[in-house]
Amino acid sequence: MSEQAAPSRRGQRPLWRRLLGPLLSVALLVAVFVWFLPQFTSLADVWTSVRSMTTAEVGVLLLAAVWNLATYQFVVVTTMPGQTFRQATVATETTTAVSNTVVGGAAISLGLTYAMNSSWGFSRSRTSVSLLVSGLFNNFAKLGLPVLALVLLAFQGTPGAGRLAAGLAGVAGLVVAVIALWLLLRSRESAARLGIGAGRVASALLRPFGRPPVQGWDLATTKFRDRTALLLHARWHWITLATLVSHLSLFAVLLLALRFVGVGAEEVSWAEALAVFAFARLLTAIPFTPGGLGVVEFALITGLAAAGGPRALVAAAVLIFRALTYVLPIPIGLVTYVIWQRNRSWRRAANSAPRTDLVPETV
Repeated sequence: MSEQAAPSRRGQRPLWRRLLGPLLSVALLVAVFVWFLPQFTSLADVWTSVRSMTTAEVGVLLLAAVWNLATYQFVVVTTMPGQTFRQATVATETTTAVSNTVVGGAAISLGLTYAMNSSWGFSRSRTSVSLLVSGLFNNFAKLGLPVLALVLLAFQGTPGAGRLAAGLAGVAGLVVAVIALWLLLRSRESAARLGIGAGRVASALLRPFGRPPVQGWDLATTKFRDRTALLLHARWHWITLATLVSHLSLFAVLLLALRFVGVGAEEVSWAEALAVFAFARLLTAIPFTPGGLGVVEFALITGLAAAGGPRALVAAAVLIFRALTYVLPIPIGLVTYVIWQRNRSWRRAANSAPRTDLVPETV
């Protein structure tokens, strides 16, 4: 009994380490919203900026926000053969609401995705493939957008050293990611070699922390290759298009908010706004806080103000943007969660969802 309990106790992290992440997240949020944001604007000024918009501008912003929410589903239905658009909407909106409200919500929303898809008859393997592929292309977009923004800025003038360094880092990351994907799909042998190489790098990084070397990465990459090769070969262009549409639709909400509160193109061009947006999105690859709360606001406000936007108007535009893209999905997600709980017509027995030619028998 004691021998079995000992490994369990050793595997548990100390309480202070489990609380460190949430406490740092709270400290970051307080620093941004209590100290940093009041230096740029006040809620009264934000409300004044909102009231200054015309009814048509508010309507356009709301339509853009709704369209942005809908684009998330395009990626899901292209990476999850057999899932309907309505099911994808319920799943993505519910999990987005969880990710935006709970510390560590990314892990919780991951488990919720498996639970929802399982209730609709999709196997865990099919859900894993969808999550891995959509996550892979999402990171491609986060790496690629700074590169695109850097090129656009180069045509408008000489980019600063910081932007140049960030753009070059994005180019390097994107090249590495594309090469890794090519090696994964080339053959089972190349996928296994990639897994072994990545495992060695991970083991070297973990060694100073006294962690044991990782194992089985060659098997994991081979399995990933076997399960995703058909889907990626057949739909890589549609997955790419859906991912780009999703990211650019999000950017469109930010750009419209800037223009409608009064930040003109002569102050912040669309290319400059895209650059700031792209680098802010790159920061969200590391989940410091739920939904990047505080981090995204800080990056966008400082970047857009540095580009030449009036500080108060920039802050108002960013807060409007975040209200439409961060806050709005929360009540929508509550509604879709209730729909999932009460709608029994979509329920299927385990692993009984319709199969297609893009789903291998092992998935």
